[in-house]
Amino acid sequence: MGFFSPEDGGHALDLTAAEFRDSPVFGVTVRYPAGHVVPLHTHAYGHLIYADRGLLRVEAESGQWLVPPTAAVWLRPNVRHRLVVSVALQAHGLFVRKDVCARLPVVDCVVSVGGLLRELIIALTQSDSQAMSSKRIRLLGELVLEELQAQPVLPLHLPWPADNAGSPIQHVCQTLLDNPSDTSTAVEWANRLAMGDKTFHRRFMQSTGMTFGKWRQQLRLTSSLTLLMQGIPITQVALASGYDSHSAYTTAFSKQFGQPPSLFSAKV
Repeated sequence: MGFFSPEDGGHALDLTAAEFRDSPVFGVTVRYPAGHVVPLHTHAYGHLIYADRGLLRVEAESGQWLVPPTAAVWLRPNVRHRLVVSVALQAHGLFVRKDVCARLPVVDCVVSVGGLLRELIIALTQSDSQAMSSKRIRLLGELVLEELQAQPVLPLHLPWPADNAGSPIQHVCQTLLDNPSDTSTAVEWANRLAMGDKTFHRRFMQSTGMTFGKWRQQLRLTSSLTLLMQGIPITQVALASGYDSHSAYTTAFSKQFGQPPSLFSAKV
């Protein structure tokens, strides 16, 4: 992921040690404890970030993603990002040469990770690269690229305001991120910011590309994944996420992700 695990000192990882110049893709694996944060950094490569257990939060200028073990984040080359680890996990980072990134998504996004892609990622990041032939590494990399092109984009993206840091809309979003159960209405936020409610809605849409209500719901649902995967009962997760009941939360969650929260709760 660009950094060793904290046990190794947390220093920046020298990717040239893992790079194979005749292969389009190479990778590394890093273990992170709960509460660890990898600071903002960039790579000259396209970057696929996958955690085969736990839940990983990826923050970039283009948005934020909460990533369960059924998905991975794709970032274009040179995108500044940081990693926030809420529960202990093992992260896999694939790096794609810039000259072949045109074959992959042109925006930062979350893609589904099925059985084949998962095994390919693990093969490229966990195997002893010195024992693998250059041909095998190259072929595995080519197959990863083919699989990535075929994966659907998942609705785990939370757009972040494009305004300057400290703007009123960024303040609203950061407050809700810190406390997803906050029930303040758009009118209440507008009053606090000394602006009309129509102005607030317009500025929020301009800054995030989403309405206030939809953005807050997406925040609540994506944030709730962290609680689910910590084994917290669904009813408690629903209340902590701003929902009045288990059923209301389950309905909204299933509509957003196409699966009930119970499936994610099982993946602790």
